[in-house]
Amino acid sequence: MNRFISFLIALVFSATTVLFAQNQAKSVIQIWMWGGPSQNDTFDPKVAAGYDYCGPLDKTIPTNAAGIEINASLPMLAKIADKYSIIRSMTHGINSHESAAYYVQTGHKPGPGLVYPSLGAIVSLFKGKNYTGKIPPYIVLTQSQGRFSEEGFLGPLYKPFVTGGDPNQKEFAVEGIVAPGISEQQQKKRRELLQKLDTLGNAIGDEPDFVQFKKSEDEAYEMILGQARKVFDLSQESDEVRNRYGRNWFGQCCLVARRLVEIGVPYITINYPGWDTHKQHFQIMQRKLAEFDQGLSALLEDLSNRGLLDTTIVWCCGEFGRTPKIDWAPPWNGGRGHWGYCFSAVVAGGGFKGGMVVGESDSKGEYVAKRPVYPEDLLRSILRLLGIDPDGQMPNDKGIDVKVMPYPDDYSGCGELKEIMKN
Repeated sequence: MNRFISFLIALVFSATTVLFAQNQAKSVIQIWMWGGPSQNDTFDPKVAAGYDYCGPLDKTIPTNAAGIEINASLPMLAKIADKYSIIRSMTHGINSHESAAYYVQTGHKPGPGLVYPSLGAIVSLFKGKNYTGKIPPYIVLTQSQGRFSEEGFLGPLYKPFVTGGDPNQKEFAVEGIVAPGISEQQQKKRRELLQKLDTLGNAIGDEPDFVQFKKSEDEAYEMILGQARKVFDLSQESDEVRNRYGRNWFGQCCLVARRLVEIGVPYITINYPGWDTHKQHFQIMQRKLAEFDQGLSALLEDLSNRGLLDTTIVWCCGEFGRTPKIDWAPPWNGGRGHWGYCFSAVVAGGGFKGGMVVGESDSKGEYVAKRPVYPEDLLRSILRLLGIDPDGQMPNDKGIDVKVMPYPDDYSGCGELKEIMKN
């Protein structure tokens, strides 16, 4: 069975799982903080725990949401806390990157048997039936995370399009779309020359396979010379806008993500590495938190001002958090290790309420004190707001009988995040 037929079958069956809720979210921007950001240094500060838990990041700042304080390293986000909610009780107890990443990205604990699709692939499957854009429905900026953000048993049709390149460069050279050193005019001349040399194609005419080939070729050139090239061209944005996001890789990725949402792309992941800070933690955080604060706050404000935040879910977290107690001993000299027992996430837009906190950690940020939130709780909530039934059937061409996002038999949590969901 070819990919096109498989795709049509999946679309037909997916219609039974899509909920037609009012005001449902249309797009998702996932900021994947690969390596695991510290909960203590960001959205769940524990100043009272002392220097061994806070280090030099020992100050909090009030937000514009009553009663909520975050680390003083995030002053811009503090001013717009009414636009997002904080989950302070994410948990799964896994301290290895690979296993934790798989769980958070798919909602399934790693184990033998099926390789489950990432949330991005699931959204691409169900939202793809209404998506008519020329750009693929699932985009990763700018480097792949490997199997942790891929299609699993759904098959390669739902694999993300990974852009490559650096949007902070003068020209964002998107792999397969923008060819470095070749102008749009040169691309057009090359296409015209190929058409003139294609004597066989001109002679075949209306032969069905050739018609399909030409259709695919036209779509490819539309990617190179049409909508896709323009959406990745940040020179169309003013210097004021680009500066507001931050003239760095992450800030410009956030700006690209906003532009992709504007044209209706269902799922965008910003694969944001650099949070695995066993050594030189606080030196790295000084730079990292500043660009994160600027980029994310600009994205949320821009989406809101453009009327897009109500229909766009933004969620930010890593595969786990960092050890609350700092390791001052050599060779770490002030580092934080892996910590999957309690960490934080941020959600905004698309039906999520702002200015609220879900869950609570203990006095040192080590363990969940109230309302544990497991990866499947978060992912099911996102699916629900997208109008996708997490208890529905997952269509596929392999004959596998599996639900979209089932709860495991040993589930012991509190369920979906109803307390911060508008619908």
